Amino acid sequence: MARRKKGSDEPSTEADQGKDAGKVGYKIFASVGAAVGTTVARKVLNAGWRTATGKEPPSNPEHPDVQWGEAISWVMASAAVVAAAKLIAQRRIASTWQRASGTLPPGLDEPDR
Repeated sequence: MARRKKGSDEPSTEADQGKDAGKVGYKIFASVGAAVGTTVARKVLNAGWRTATGKEPPSNPEHPDVQWGEAISWVMASAAVVAAAKLIAQRRIASTWQRASGTLPPGLDEPDR
């Protein structure tokens, strides 16, 4: 029994099913890459904080005993480092996908220039 395209009476082709599998594969690949990138970023961030301040990073910056300056610094540093790590991981994954398949990853359009 042939599968049908969403919103269509036409049966889906093997190419359509391959695209769907590619999308799922890329999403899994990208999710794992982002998780690994985030984990590495947190370890680097913690080590950098200890080196820069000489003490452990705040485990809970919301706690009233944590100084405002320390809490804000930690939040800003962690947000920037984790966001940058995720971006780096996603770009590397997209680049690898493009080299391997010859096409951009599913859902990634050409940038507006």
